[in-house]
Amino acid sequence: MIRHLDKQDRIFRALGHATRREILDLLRRAPRTTGDLCEHFCDLDRCTVMQHLGVLERAELVVSQTEGRQRWNYLNAMPIKEIHDRWIGSYAARAVDLLARLKGDLENPGYAGRARRRA
Repeated sequence: MIRHLDKQDRIFRALGHATRREILDLLRRAPRTTGDLCEHFCDLDRCTVMQHLGVLERAELVVSQTEGRQRWNYLNAMPIKEIHDRWIGSYAARAVDLLARLKGDLENPGYAGRARRRA
């Protein structure tokens, strides 16, 4: 049975392969042509690199633009940010609050004791 993948399924599936994560790491540093990416992955043939790029494009993690005979690939970090906001953001906010309280306790040890006794 083939099921329709929603946007986040496509993103997680795309991130699930080491080669695709490496492509994203390369594009994070700078846009690259498809030829540049194929040269980087010299152990893979061009067709395989193109298949990986196709998975990344369907997940909207890579946007490509053709200029003349070159196809430029750009990282689109928004889908990763959306996952972060949904799955990690609330945990990160709590962790930042905890670190801020810890910092305050360490900088003002007498105040922390008084605050705990009042609570």
